[in-house]
Amino acid sequence: MTIERLHSGPRMSEAVIHNGVVYLAGQVAEDTSADAAGQTRQVLAAIDRLLAEAGSDKTRILQAQIFLTSIGDFAAMNSVWDAWVPAGHTPARATVEAKLARPEYLVEIKIIAAK
Repeated sequence: MTIERLHSGPRMSEAVIHNGVVYLAGQVAEDTSADAAGQTRQVLAAIDRLLAEAGSDKTRILQAQIFLTSIGDFAAMNSVWDAWVPAGHTPARATVEAKLARPEYLVEIKIIAAK
């Protein structure tokens, strides 16, 4: 069984591929001055890039876990998510309010996808 790791560092890999499944680390925005919708757009763009690099895409997402620092941003995040996720390819998903690694992060999304 081969395990492929993308963008590995001393603490984590951005993606791990095993048995035809792509596991992405939680993705956060690079420009944290953006509001929740702006951060969501950045995170989804990062997910698109990592999935493409892993040989997958957003139509093959199996599960999404979304973390918001404020559940009050749920509608803003969903407005961006709904425009991004392809109709007929919506994954199993959970969204929770959580304290993230840095206070300026408003959104973090973790993805599991088929290759």
